[in-house]
Amino acid sequence: MTTEPEFSGISHLDLSVADVEASAAWYEQVLGLRRVRRVEFPERIMIVLVHSGTGLVIGLNEHQGHPGELFDERRSGLDHVGFTVESRDELEVWQGRLAALAVVHSPVTDAERGAALVFRDPDNIQLEFWWSKPRTQ
Repeated sequence: MTTEPEFSGISHLDLSVADVEASAAWYEQVLGLRRVRRVEFPERIMIVLVHSGTGLVIGLNEHQGHPGELFDERRSGLDHVGFTVESRDELEVWQGRLAALAVVHSPVTDAERGAALVFRDPDNIQLEFWWSKPRTQ
């Protein structure tokens, strides 16, 4: 009997950034992540951050020879990262926080299946807070 392999969630998310210290400070300030460690490898510096509420680990990597280009979701690779919020009201609270921190963001936008608040990190990586409407029977 063969069973299909499965996975149970996201272990971590690693992002390439131009300035690892500036990006780490941004993720700490804006998203409330906590810095766990900094590691210097031969060709990159990595700072590991964790979100206390969910345990999500985000690694920020500054590679030697970074071409200096900002992120563009139209290239092959990552399009965006979406973070779940528990209610639509939380999107409004996040919108206020982003505005207070001068983080450029969209307005909260309603869609058929939920609502989104889109913003970008210092490297232009698109991030999103997403609330899913409760399923109806």
